[in-house]
Amino acid sequence: MSGSYQRQSLELRSPDHGSGDDPDGCLRNHLGSSASQRRRQQRIAQQRQDSWFRHSMPPAINRDFESLEHLTPRASDGLDEQLAASVSHSVHSGGSVTLCGPPDHSSIHLNSANSNLGFIDSDTPNTPVTPVSGLQPPASVSTSAAGTLSSRRRSSNRKDSKGSILSRQSGKSRVSVLAQRGLRMTASFLRRKRTEYEDDEDFTSSAGYDADDGERRIINLNGPQPTKYGNNRITTAKYSFISFLPAFLFEQFRRYSNCFFLLIAILQQIPEVSPTGRYTTLVPLMFILSVSAIKEVIEDIKRHRADNEINHRSIERLDSGSWCTVRWSELTVGDIIKVGINTFFPADLILLSSSEPQAMCFIETANLDGETNLKIRQALPATAELLETKDLQRLEGRIECELPNRHLYEFNGVLRETGKPPAALGNDQVLQRGAILRNTAWVFGIVVYSGQETKLMKNSTSAPLKRSTVDKLTNTQILMLFMILISLCIISGLCNLFWTREHSETDWYLGLTDFKTKSLGYNLLTFFILYNNLIPISLQVTLELVRFLQAIFINYDIEMYHEESNTPAMARTSNLNEELGMVKYIFSDKTGTLTQNVMEFKKCSIAGYVYTAERTPEESQLVQNILGRHETSAVIEEFLELLSVCHTVIPERKENGNMIYHAASPDERALVEGAQKFGYIFDTRTPKYVEINALGVRKRYEVLNVLEFTSSRKRMSLIVRTPENKIKLFCKGADTVIYERLAPQGQAFREQTLRHLEEFASDGLRTLCLAVADIRPDVYQEWSQTFDKASVALQNRESKLEDAANLIENNLRLLGATAIEDRLQDGVPETIASLLDAGIYIWVLTGDKQETAINIGYSCRLISHSMDIIILNEESLDATREVIHRHYREFKSSSAKDANVALVIDGTTLKYALSCDLRNDFQDLCILCRVVICCRVSPMQKAEVVEMVTQSTNAVTLAIGDGANDVAMIQKANVGIGISGVEGLQAACASDYSIAQFRYLQRLLLVHGAWNYARISKLILYSFYKNVCLYVIELWFAVYSGWSGQILFERWTIGLYNVLFTAMPPFAMGLFEKFCTAETMIRYPMLYKTSQNAKLFNVKVFWIWIFNALLHSVFLFWLPLAAYTTEVIWSDGKTSDYLLMGNLVYTYVIVTVCLKAGLITNSWTWLTHLAIWGSIVLWFGFVLIYSHVWPMFKFASNFRGMDIQLLSTPVFYFCLMLVPITTLLVDVICKLVHNTVFKTLTEAVRETEIRRSDISEVMNEPRSSDSGFGYTLGKLIRSSHVLISHDNHPASESSRTSNLRVENLELEADTEQQQQSRQRQKWRGGQVATEVARSARNSTTSPMTATLHM
Repeated sequence: MSGSYQRQSLELRSPDHGSGDDPDGCLRNHLGSSASQRRRQQRIAQQRQDSWFRHSMPPAINRDFESLEHLTPRASDGLDEQLAASVSHSVHSGGSVTLCGPPDHSSIHLNSANSNLGFIDSDTPNTPVTPVSGLQPPASVSTSAAGTLSSRRRSSNRKDSKGSILSRQSGKSRVSVLAQRGLRMTASFLRRKRTEYEDDEDFTSSAGYDADDGERRIINLNGPQPTKYGNNRITTAKYSFISFLPAFLFEQFRRYSNCFFLLIAILQQIPEVSPTGRYTTLVPLMFILSVSAIKEVIEDIKRHRADNEINHRSIERLDSGSWCTVRWSELTVGDIIKVGINTFFPADLILLSSSEPQAMCFIETANLDGETNLKIRQALPATAELLETKDLQRLEGRIECELPNRHLYEFNGVLRETGKPPAALGNDQVLQRGAILRNTAWVFGIVVYSGQETKLMKNSTSAPLKRSTVDKLTNTQILMLFMILISLCIISGLCNLFWTREHSETDWYLGLTDFKTKSLGYNLLTFFILYNNLIPISLQVTLELVRFLQAIFINYDIEMYHEESNTPAMARTSNLNEELGMVKYIFSDKTGTLTQNVMEFKKCSIAGYVYTAERTPEESQLVQNILGRHETSAVIEEFLELLSVCHTVIPERKENGNMIYHAASPDERALVEGAQKFGYIFDTRTPKYVEINALGVRKRYEVLNVLEFTSSRKRMSLIVRTPENKIKLFCKGADTVIYERLAPQGQAFREQTLRHLEEFASDGLRTLCLAVADIRPDVYQEWSQTFDKASVALQNRESKLEDAANLIENNLRLLGATAIEDRLQDGVPETIASLLDAGIYIWVLTGDKQETAINIGYSCRLISHSMDIIILNEESLDATREVIHRHYREFKSSSAKDANVALVIDGTTLKYALSCDLRNDFQDLCILCRVVICCRVSPMQKAEVVEMVTQSTNAVTLAIGDGANDVAMIQKANVGIGISGVEGLQAACASDYSIAQFRYLQRLLLVHGAWNYARISKLILYSFYKNVCLYVIELWFAVYSGWSGQILFERWTIGLYNVLFTAMPPFAMGLFEKFCTAETMIRYPMLYKTSQNAKLFNVKVFWIWIFNALLHSVFLFWLPLAAYTTEVIWSDGKTSDYLLMGNLVYTYVIVTVCLKAGLITNSWTWLTHLAIWGSIVLWFGFVLIYSHVWPMFKFASNFRGMDIQLLSTPVFYFCLMLVPITTLLVDVICKLVHNTVFKTLTEAVRETEIRRSDISEVMNEPRSSDSGFGYTLGKLIRSSHVLISHDNHPASESSRTSNLRVENLELEADTEQQQQSRQRQKWRGGQVATEVARSARNSTTSPMTATLHM
């Protein structure tokens, strides 16, 4: 903290001389020593009076003085500048100053008033205006012989502020003149601030607003509105009857794949161009669009029904002097309505009056923010007496308010009744749509926002569109396939051109001389249509349906259902299901995410003493000190009064006499309950006062002003009039903001409290500092005018209120601190340990103190005791740059690539670290560390950190939080997880997935994430495989058809291939495929690394599948062709045409791709069997039916009798066995070799599950890497840095030598035992610990099993 909050005495001494014994004589000698010195002093003081005044202002007001020069005395200015600045500072701050000069050893000793010294108005010199904090001393002023600020307390220096020493000065002293001049400037500043507020709003005008009418809303009371407002009808549906078709088509054809197939369907309509007919692409495309349309219609009908149910609810409206019942949808802005108990508010209302005293009412906002605690709302006194219909009819005037917006907790408006002064309208007078009236019989309100303009509807926006990594990669490969398709078309067109030129004369009967045959353009279109199915037309709709069903599996997973809160897991989007299996970084909030956010008051520090709560108040030492009139009893009483009064809690007394507290945050409830444990019971609240029972004595405190808590202020204050008729400001907040506002005389327990705060934080407790200030009535009166002006401002009301609060929240007197326990949620340590074993890096981003965050890190096993901790607490950009570069150089000079280090950084340092020139270095340093904890960070800083890692690493990031302050980082991460916690549903509503407890994240990632990744990967790869496998056959057939574009298959079988015959196997894979059971996935987290490292779907794997499909297409075409060479495949010697050959090939393709699906399936269910074998049966059934369609229907004439031709030849049955088996033989051999020689850990575990053996034995079995033994061995030989971690096994008696055998060659295939036993390389200032290697070398009597890590 700065010295200005510590000083009670300030000594300025010459380096070579001590102070004189007579301060008064020293002052006289110094002031009379030199006329030139006095003139220089006058000049300096005149130039710097603005600057020293600026030092007294809080940060918010300092913004108004940014144009003034900051006071920075130079060394050449000598003692004269020090004298002027120090005298000004000392007189203003109420301290004791001794100034000594070198000429004659003289010194100045000045005593000023106490810390509540007021500013003196220039017109009324003895009238204090407002207190300010102590001034920051100039940097060059020597404050003692040791150069530090003294913190000695001199109680004798305290004087009554009414007898200000400045007002009693004789006026002869230049010092007094200087001080008074500065004080006059301060009074002028306050008047100027009020004038600015008045100028901003023009309160003397009839409108009361300077801005254009278009920037505000004007609502006339009981009169016609100045503009036509919309009704209260709401709609959450995406479509209407008229807009459905154009909106749906626009949405569908934003996808490139649908546009591609639409283009193909259009090209097929060109006569004599399409080899596959005019409708073979159009019909499947229509079918796919129809499926999507039906899905959209069903979902939208549900929305319409819900909208109609809400719009048709009834409400009472005042109409022409009587109450009539109308529908919600008929309401409009300006209507006065009556709402009964337990009824939803139909629109956003301004509360006029209620059935409760002083126009209070209680509401529940669970639908808005998830908070079930009751909140209090109160009408303005001007409308509180409007209790009858005739009173409401006589209401005249207007309401001016801001335009509709989505800010739930903000509202700025002014009520201007005719003939009455304007009154400020704030959030306390707003009843929002979606909230429910509780514990209040009825309320009257006027509609200010209706329908789609209400804050509820303004917040009904979807989360930002996110695309999964698999989706992005798939689109890239589709583009590559499209380029290949174009290449094939060009090659085929050129081949057709060359073949035609060569055969046009010899094969004249083919009619090759026409223009279309020789046109390269026509041929390109023909082959473009022929090869278009290389890109699967059904892939998109298959993915949508599979992801939708996967989301249902997540929603209905009973293992992620929290029974206590009746909260299941919820997938709010299904586009990111597979992304859950690829998470590399997790960014977590602390409070409410890792902890329960159920606060319990544990202990407190008061006047330097620590107290804990006992079973009864009488047993506590704190109460004993009060009753025994301990020397700190007065401070203790003030402390408990503050705890029981300074809050917004609403009490509710049950029938059994127990007191229930409804609070907006668990912290407030815990503090009030803490005061209750010490006998200070809060039991009554009204808008004007609160009452407490203080150890049996009733006390009433009149509430004058509430300065609410915000994330930027980090404090909450309450100005009250005590039972003794004194005005006090009670303030509680973070230690950083409280300490910088302490008066010089209010720091008696500063050091002891700081020490206790550190102890509390080390125990993992949440801390708050409590302070109080005594305010004189005239000071409060002057400040109240400024605050009232700010409170009715329509422009920048929040900033003006913050400025006004900063004026009064100064010169505080420290009372002590509180410590609240926020326990870890169940299963958090085990979950974090499991996620770390899975190779996931976890960062904690919290607003708590550093010590608290570090302690929680130890408690939840995020930080181990073997870790070294790097703490970055710097106060400047240069210092931050130096420490980041130093640590980064140490890391770079070390051979450790993954140091066992935890990095802890506070919000101030993080601000500098995220600056442009340091961002990359900071990010590199963080990525090298195992754990990163960011403390005291703002919501925007959280989002910046997440964005930094997401963009720089290209890894999948996940952010998880439970409060509104976590929404920004949740939306920045690739995957956002919201916890439905105590702080409401803001985070859950903005997230992609919501869970009730942090421990469910383990199952969501390790089970659902890994499964979904494997399922979606196989689905996409198989979809491309089966299409290439069939449609490339058209390319092989073109070699024998003269590159004419003639199709081998019947045109409708081509169109139904994706839609019907091979549609079910991908669905089965996408829904039921799993390589291990859920229990195994959770027990062995390292199995997650397969999906995390994208082993199943990447560019290499994709093109291996494409090559495999090309190879299969070769077998599937040329083997049947070889069997059909003689064209005589019946015993009677008859022959058939090319279409029989096509159906033979088509049948073998169907059988082969279905068997291929079975070959890659790991988990067989009855639905999997149905999908695979059912698809084969479906094709044969189709042949039997389709062969007899003609002539009943006028199409498929060439397919007539095809079933008899196929099923009557023995060649068909022979090839039905030979071709699929031969085609898949290569796959079977490769799979056999891979599973035998290059078996991965995942495959070994799956096989063990099938055999129902002990998996723990498999985890320690030696196996080679899945990347190939030769490749890995070569990599091992080339590597110059090989780390060996060992396991000692019991040695047999005959074993006398050390044997090294390879267990694993890659970290991805590491075992659980090795993961747990092997510590990462420990950071030792740039050196790597080598104990493991040393112990391995020393071992000579036992066989050693080693794991080689590259």
